[in-house]
Amino acid sequence: MRLLVLGGGWFLGHAVAHEAMSRGWEVHVFNRGRTGAVPDGASPVHGDRTIAADLERLASAGPWDAVVDTSASELAPRDVLAGARVLERVARRYVYISTVNAYRGWPNESLTEGSELLDGPPDAGADYGRLPADWTGPDWHYGRQKAGAERAVTTVYGLGRTSVLRPGVILGPREYVGRLPWWLRRASRGGRMLAPGAPEKTIQPIDVRDVAAFALDQAVADSGGAYNCVAPVDQATMSDLLTACVLATGGHAQLIWASDKLLLNHEVRQWTELPLWRTHAGVWRIDSTRAQAAGLVCRPLADTVADTWAWMTEGGTPVEHPRWAEHGISPEKERAILAALGR
Repeated sequence: MRLLVLGGGWFLGHAVAHEAMSRGWEVHVFNRGRTGAVPDGASPVHGDRTIAADLERLASAGPWDAVVDTSASELAPRDVLAGARVLERVARRYVYISTVNAYRGWPNESLTEGSELLDGPPDAGADYGRLPADWTGPDWHYGRQKAGAERAVTTVYGLGRTSVLRPGVILGPREYVGRLPWWLRRASRGGRMLAPGAPEKTIQPIDVRDVAAFALDQAVADSGGAYNCVAPVDQATMSDLLTACVLATGGHAQLIWASDKLLLNHEVRQWTELPLWRTHAGVWRIDSTRAQAAGLVCRPLADTVADTWAWMTEGGTPVEHPRWAEHGISPEKERAILAALGR
């Protein structure tokens, strides 16, 4: 296999390139070369996906059996469309990494691959679907952009040569968003540690390496399709996650559980102040049985937690990203809520 990874230096792209080389594939990565680190053994091609001349220069390095697109999260659909048109001449299949945000019902409804997608034309610009500054509902701008990008790829490659992966939350070594690293650092400080919601609440984060492996399986598939790339609904709970964080960091923290109602009364920001905590009914009700039938295997969440802590303590540093600063509750606010619990 000769593979092109769009991205390759950050998180998922790095995992895809690394896994492909472990399979003995020849790997090229295309990115701007400004941040991150390409895995040893991959052949870098530097350029900007929004510049036509750079795309043409990239195409001259082909052909490839497949392209895995991990770097389109901030690209408008029309930019994804332009790249797909150039690459269609030199790459047989296209694996596009989308998101569950592309569904109109997320995070309020249970979802399958048959659920309605948001509107988003394949040639939309970056401002399509932008929401008012005071919008407090679902992030439909991002979802519309991603749904449009999905349509951009399938418009060029067709449904049979395109695989669309829709992950939810991706965790693991090299994570740059900061969700799991924040919980691990908090657990490492020990003491009474605020735990959100119900311990038995099921959650569906997936390990970055499992997404990468499934993406490569799709790169050699004989047909296309869309797949929800999340862990099985009943595989792990919030208690499993936080207990694993405590154990991985030495077992010095004591989990103190606070109800959704109490956290809402204290105006805790969902999804960020206590990462992965969210009260919406559908946020962790995403059906992934289709992906599992196609070969998706999700390792135990405790393994992801332990491996991420090992990476952090061995000197691993993520790519700097503004989303990192969004995560985590202040010690003062945490103490106030713990005091209100009275235990």
